[in-house]
Amino acid sequence: MELPVIDLAPYLAIADAGNREGESTKRVSGLTELCHEVSRLLKETGALLVKDPRCTAEDNDRFIDMMEKYFEKPAEFKRLQERPFLHYQVGVTPEGVEVPRSLVDEEMQEMLRAMPKEHQPLIPKGPDPKWRYMWRVGPRPSKTRFQELNSEPVIPEGFPEWKETMDSWGYKMISAIEAVAEMAAIGFGLPKDAFTSLMKQGPHLLAPTGSDLKRYGQEGTVFAGYHYDLNFLTIHGRSRFPGLNIWLRNGQKIEVKVPIGCLLIQTGKQIEWLTAGECTAGMHEVVVTKRTIDAIKLASEQNRSLWRVSSTLFAHIASDAVLKPLGHFAESPLASKYPSICAGEFVEQELSVINLKGNKGES
Repeated sequence: MELPVIDLAPYLAIADAGNREGESTKRVSGLTELCHEVSRLLKETGALLVKDPRCTAEDNDRFIDMMEKYFEKPAEFKRLQERPFLHYQVGVTPEGVEVPRSLVDEEMQEMLRAMPKEHQPLIPKGPDPKWRYMWRVGPRPSKTRFQELNSEPVIPEGFPEWKETMDSWGYKMISAIEAVAEMAAIGFGLPKDAFTSLMKQGPHLLAPTGSDLKRYGQEGTVFAGYHYDLNFLTIHGRSRFPGLNIWLRNGQKIEVKVPIGCLLIQTGKQIEWLTAGECTAGMHEVVVTKRTIDAIKLASEQNRSLWRVSSTLFAHIASDAVLKPLGHFAESPLASKYPSICAGEFVEQELSVINLKGNKGES
């Protein structure tokens, strides 16, 4: 199965025209069907491929080029950007630090053993052998019950383009997330801003990963063990090396193929909470597959970088906003499984089971 691609251009044009004319986007002809398709895909697959005219393949390449250059630096250089005393909330997280939930969550381990063999994930033998860089994107609240450490962003020496490149790509991906969030809200029969109003001043993180395929390029290597993301929605630009597997709502495992110029969006735990389980947090892993091996061979022949960069951005609900089933989802028979809780408290609870306390990203 291949995921369909949703072109956001018609929605962006119609929504913009509707807003200029003071007309509800719900009433614009042709919009509702597209929004229902977005909500259906998020519900049934936990993943969505989108094409956003504001996020070009050139933008993605520029970002990956810079991150490849960074991750290729010696470990001792990269560790100058490491901030363990800030719980890795900014700067670099070295390989061997992030712990996949499937290693520490006994309930999840039981579920994995019960899966049909062909749909089981690969079980990692230890922490993820990938590097990650944490870069905050967007404004933060001046007053919050969950005061984040007011640390300065970490910019490595020798990268004068760093801040502009990180911010530019980060803001563009957040814009794509916001459009999808509006479309999903309309498709679910909620006000257009039901989700986006809760995202304002959220602790969004651009958190690209770097995996060394020269060192860890053997088939079956697990770079990111089976897990879900604790945030609202996660978005990725296209990686130059395949290897992402996702699990559909029905338990089927598929390898995702992201077309050039497209973005991948995945459901996180916060949207599951807001929809009382209508959407569920999408399970996924990143492993070295046969297709990864083929891409490694081609890159080697072309003398290209053998670092697999994933331009991941975690979009969050604001820390002081309340997570609870919205609108008609509050009447769901499952609503009691999702009691009201501040998003910041929810994040802290989720982080208590992994190695990166304070990391606002994936779990």
